[in-house]
Amino acid sequence: MQNPIGRREFLQAASLAVAGSACGEAVAKVVEQPGATAGRPRLFVGCCAYSYRQDLEKGRMTMEDFILKGVELGVHAVDITTYWLKSTEPDYLVRLRHLAFKNGIPFSGAAIGTNMCQADPAKRSQELEKIKKWVDATEFLGASHLRVFGGEIPKGASLEQAIQWVVETMKPACDYSARKGITLGIESHGGVTSRASAILEILRRVDSPYAGVNLDISNFSADSTEDQYAQIEACVPYATHTHIRDVFSETHQPIDLDRAWQLFAKGGYKGYASAEYEGEEDAMTGVPKLIEKIRTLCKKYSTV
Repeated sequence: MQNPIGRREFLQAASLAVAGSACGEAVAKVVEQPGATAGRPRLFVGCCAYSYRQDLEKGRMTMEDFILKGVELGVHAVDITTYWLKSTEPDYLVRLRHLAFKNGIPFSGAAIGTNMCQADPAKRSQELEKIKKWVDATEFLGASHLRVFGGEIPKGASLEQAIQWVVETMKPACDYSARKGITLGIESHGGVTSRASAILEILRRVDSPYAGVNLDISNFSADSTEDQYAQIEACVPYATHTHIRDVFSETHQPIDLDRAWQLFAKGGYKGYASAEYEGEEDAMTGVPKLIEKIRTLCKKYSTV
């Protein structure tokens, strides 16, 4: 009997498969191999603070209000988009943590904006220090996951250069976050991470159990609708958190969420499916509708 392939071997095979297959057949064959999250799926309902970005930006909602909104929505956890935190001081962060605890709602993670595609080593060092700072803040919040971005590829740079710059930043960042038990999830969202093949190559080179994909199912750059789902499928086994919309950003076509959840279940995903609402309808009515879709699918496909 053959031994299951390891994390590095899986990522290498998967990145090659995604790069070479528009229809996704090769990807599907690779993903069927035992991966990092192989097993019975555990799917939980979450909500990102970003869903209420207009209210947070205009001061109509505070982060405290958002936490309580999560309780009202009946989600299992909330994702703290850090852009709208009043402070990064420990006293403030632990008060948010206590508020969440008193209301029985955990944080699925925190989310920051980063750009690790920096040709200048000094700028990469600055990005590393920024991530470390937010790892510390995530620890104070009592969360175990921090979303980071790869960033845009600089003009004149190659994809290979960009991947290596991200790796040179993310690898030491994961070494640091590992000491605090915090996983870094690189988001599938534009720039160097616009395709699954590049994301998987980054993870292969970083080679850390504290590195994963913050899987935004809506934002892949794809050759076709089938390619969209193939890239989602390729990333599921290494997803550490997910962001859920119901429309593809590139084509504005509806996402078949049931099909996406089938891929979560097949890949053995264990974690949160966090609504990241960006629709035209007011968030106060639009978010609950997206949450209800997520809740129905989690009940349908989760083993708990």
